[in-house]
Formats: sequence, structure tokens, C-alpha cells
Amino acid sequence: MSQKILIADDEPNILISLEFLMKREGFEVVLARDGQEAMDAIARERPALVLLDVMMPIKTGFDVCCEVRANENLRDIRILLLTAKGRDTDVAKGLALGANAYMTKPFSTKELVQKVRELLGAAS
Repeated sequence: MSQKILIADDEPNILISLEFLMKREGFEVVLARDGQEAMDAIARERPALVLLDVMMPIKTGFDVCCEVRANENLRDIRILLLTAKGRDTDVAKGLALGANAYMTKPFSTKELVQKVRELLGAAS
């Protein structure tokens, strides 16, 4: 059984390209277009990993990260923040809120796949 990944981003082009990339790598993919959709999908789908944009409508990636970490049933889900917000303070905030990793856009797809596999314990 392939591991499930939720991709949450409000930018359609990023969603499409990340979905293609992760499916090509053999993952099952679920999509969300805003922070609330992401929370609903996390609760419903229980993905192994969430690729989470920080700047999204309704709820930010930071909000989603906080909610996931505050929920005992969801706490074990891995979170990788993917964002254009690359300042040290943003990275520190994301990690302090419980993200497992933080990557700034633009990122290399090779590095992203490597990080995803590492977070899921499937690093080759």
C-alpha cells in the first residue's frame, strides 16, 4: 500500500505539478486549496505527510500546523512547510509550531522528493 500525502496550496499550478511529482514517485495524493480544506482532509484522510503552503486563504499553514499538533489523534502526521516565506524568523516559527521540516520556494523537485522520503522513513 502506498503512503498517502496531502498537498495543501492555493496556487493551482503548484498543486498540479506537486500532485504529478508525488504520484510519479508512487504516493497516493489528496489535494486541498486552502487551510480549512487542508484541516478537513487531514481529519478525514489521515495522510502520513502534509506538504503545506504557509500563505493560504481561510487558515494559514501555520494555523493548520498548530491545529494538527494540538489534536492528539493527528499529532503523528508529518508536516513539511513549503513556502515563499524564507526569512529565518518564518522558518523558526514554522519549526516551533511543530513542522517536521521547512522548504522555501522555489525548491528543486529532487530535493523535495528526497525530503519527503526522509520524513516518511523511506529514504533510500
